Amino acid sequence: WRSLLSWVFDRTMSAPNTSGSGLFLNGQRESGQDVRIGNVTAAMAVSNIVKTSLGPVGLDKMLVDDIGDVLITNDGATILQQLEVEHPAARVLVDLAQLQDQEVGDGTTSVVIIAAELLRRGNDLVKNGIHPTTIIAGYRTALKAAVSYIKKNMVMSVNDLDDDHLVQAAKTSMSSKIIGKEMDFFSKLAVDAVKSVKMKATTADLLGMGEGSAPAASSASSKKERFKYPLSAIHILKAHGQSSIESHLIDGGFAINATRAAQGMPTAVGSDDPNAEPI
Repeated sequence: WRSLLSWVFDRTMSAPNTSGSGLFLNGQRESGQDVRIGNVTAAMAVSNIVKTSLGPVGLDKMLVDDIGDVLITNDGATILQQLEVEHPAARVLVDLAQLQDQEVGDGTTSVVIIAAELLRRGNDLVKNGIHPTTIIAGYRTALKAAVSYIKKNMVMSVNDLDDDHLVQAAKTSMSSKIIGKEMDFFSKLAVDAVKSVKMKATTADLLGMGEGSAPAASSASSKKERFKYPLSAIHILKAHGQSSIESHLIDGGFAINATRAAQGMPTAVGSDDPNAEPI
């Protein structure tokens, strides 16, 4: 959002001429407070779209495309991705939500709302006579102070985390989703799935060259030994006809979406463990 603030407050928009030459020589140039107000208004419009879907009591959005397909979701990145946003400032917010979804996987709605609110507050300061460069410098100073406070007072060592902390973190992410009512079941399932793909990190992973992996964690026995959790190794197979709470994790195996070639083939695969349930 730092780049977004700099872009909005310093943005100058030009419109091409209507002669069809594609040149900007005879175009209309707009700058100053009018352009800033337009950019902030567009950003607030995008924020208002996803604002009501934030939190555990947020509302779901029903999106209908041109061919009649219906999509119901409260995920900020998904909602903004389905919208046809043409305004350049509003488009930056859409890209911000998509980047948040790729890097973190959660908080897409929050970053859009925070960025739009910072733009609105900054625009109010500009109206009071404060230069945009001073406002941006203040935001950057506040960012450094916030990051410093979080690292000093709120960050916990990975060695101090146990399964309960991981389950609580998973519940927080699921609280505003459709499966929020079954968060106790799915949070444990998600934690077990991630722990099942744990592997020792290589030198390339330690240098930040690993792809598709969760952040490496230090083991309790040795600070030099680190592990990674490649999320791409988790295969999610969807099937219709049963309840969502009948989902289960296949530990030590791999699920394939296939049917029996003949009626005589078995419908379940047993295990050497007599206490294990057949799959």
